[in-house]
Amino acid sequence: MFEQLIAEVIRAGEAAGRAHLVARGHPDRLLTAAVRAGALRRARRGWYTVWPADDPRFRALRLGGRLTGLTAIIALGGWVLHRPKRMHVAVPVNASRLRCPRRRRVAFSRSSERPRVTLHWTRERHDRDTCTGIVPLLEALEVVCRMEPVEDAIAAIDWARRAGRADALDLAALASRLPADRRHLVAASSGSCHSLPESLARTRLRALGLRVREQVMLPESPSPLDLLVEESVAVEVDGEQFHRERFEVDRAKDLAATRCGFHALRPAARHVFEEWPAVLEAIRVALSARGVRLPVAASDPRRASADNSGPTKRCRRRSRAVPRSSSPRPRRPPPMVLNC
Repeated sequence: MFEQLIAEVIRAGEAAGRAHLVARGHPDRLLTAAVRAGALRRARRGWYTVWPADDPRFRALRLGGRLTGLTAIIALGGWVLHRPKRMHVAVPVNASRLRCPRRRRVAFSRSSERPRVTLHWTRERHDRDTCTGIVPLLEALEVVCRMEPVEDAIAAIDWARRAGRADALDLAALASRLPADRRHLVAASSGSCHSLPESLARTRLRALGLRVREQVMLPESPSPLDLLVEESVAVEVDGEQFHRERFEVDRAKDLAATRCGFHALRPAARHVFEEWPAVLEAIRVALSARGVRLPVAASDPRRASADNSGPTKRCRRRSRAVPRSSSPRPRRPPPMVLNC
């Protein structure tokens, strides 16, 4: 009964406004019947979607915006190590009547969900008729680069490049939108990275001044090495998702690395996530045993933990009129006065 209506909502981006649906032959009584039957959900007044109520896109649409930052990267399936405690939502500069993400009849300023939401006043206007629930990828990456720790930002860009969602022109546009002290994040990313733990290991090692090459082919190995540190230590980061059925292939790669004169190390993804100081100490010992002179940062065990502090977050002053926001609200230019 509602197949055509649901198909139209999905074509619109999985969320559509009432005017858009009525113009395409779906009257109000059909929309009401679809909501009562559970085929569609009303996120806010005049907006219908197929997302469940616990979907972050649904809650962002109910609030009055779209997902951005790390919340958007997670919704797109990107690489994220530290999941944000707050939901990041981009709202237009002319936003009004913001609603509670869980109860559409409650104003956002009076909502108990307000401490768990960060607003970004970055959009020019409200969505008209259709909505995907997520800002464009470059806009989300810009928020990540401005707000999140270095390794999280680089991992997000690595994923975008690896997934084919960002090309050279997109990266140049992203760099031009970032402040000067954050543009190095784009240059530090790589399109050859295969996984989140590999991205984290590369970023952390380079931050300590070590030379790291990626995807190094060996003469007698069917697949390249993940990381080659100081032309001496071959690091293969094993993730359960890709290496569970490749035991013999991985062991053959270790043998090939040893025959080429490299010290083979194979930490698991969990070691990179939770026990990075132990991984770094193993790399340091292997390099020292081969006579490699280490940078000061890499040779000092007290620097074993990654620099993951990130930039200081700036927030607007709390008030009843302006909800919490981490990005400044743009000011409209003054009107032009013509002298006649």
